[in-house]
Amino acid sequence: MCLAAIAIAQHPRFPWVLASNRDEFHDRPTAPLAWWQPAGGGPAVLSGRDLSAGGTWLGLTETGALALVTNVREPGRFDTGLPSRGDLVPQWLAAPHFDLARLQVLAETPRNGFNLVVADLRSQAIAWAANRPPQARPVAPGVAAVSNATLNTPWPKLLQLKARLADALERADAPSQRSAAALDAVVGAALQALADATPAADAQLPSTGVPLLRERQLSPAFIHIPADESHAAYGTRCSTVVVVEQVQAVRWLHVLERRFSAAGDADGDTVFRWRLAPR
Repeated sequence: MCLAAIAIAQHPRFPWVLASNRDEFHDRPTAPLAWWQPAGGGPAVLSGRDLSAGGTWLGLTETGALALVTNVREPGRFDTGLPSRGDLVPQWLAAPHFDLARLQVLAETPRNGFNLVVADLRSQAIAWAANRPPQARPVAPGVAAVSNATLNTPWPKLLQLKARLADALERADAPSQRSAAALDAVVGAALQALADATPAADAQLPSTGVPLLRERQLSPAFIHIPADESHAAYGTRCSTVVVVEQVQAVRWLHVLERRFSAAGDADGDTVFRWRLAPR
């Protein structure tokens, strides 16, 4: 995954909303969103799966634990001998408690550059860790975002996704109305923002060590780089939206994954919904 925005405590009916894109080569084997049992034990995980290196970019448990990982863009620094960053998600989800000290330990474990965001969707606790340099800290209420640099680095696509997610929640129905259309509107607005393929202006592009053309191609929320003689097609493989919905004393969890083909076309949705048990 290369882009995620999270709205925390910004609407009484929708107290936690995540909008995220996973960007990867389209020829990398991947399983769609489904429940599976990690080989190392622990609770079942709901996620897509990387069938090449194992692990996942975003996963949840039935009790509302969530973790997501993004790579840090650092050309020339990739060490093929290090463990996959995708195993950080099931590692976090295997433990029973939200523990900032344990998150710091994960940040100090040798890996290529990464961001790791973890949350308990029952208590709305959320924290971020990274290993460039190793650090772990809570994330305050508001709208936060991460891509391939540190948390809230002001890349244009981060700023735009944060703004559009905040706007969707500002326009959402009041809690007393509780219409199904309100949930659909929030999810639809998140998907629309994630599907924005407009590149940033050159003057706004970050400088991450890749050529200017590639900076342009990687600058939108939705990435589509066709295959050529030297590379397979690369781009947004799936969009995932996670919404916590508070309905009176009941908290529901909604998860939607929308997948995309190498041509950049929508290629199927998977939806899960369940009631979160209280802590």
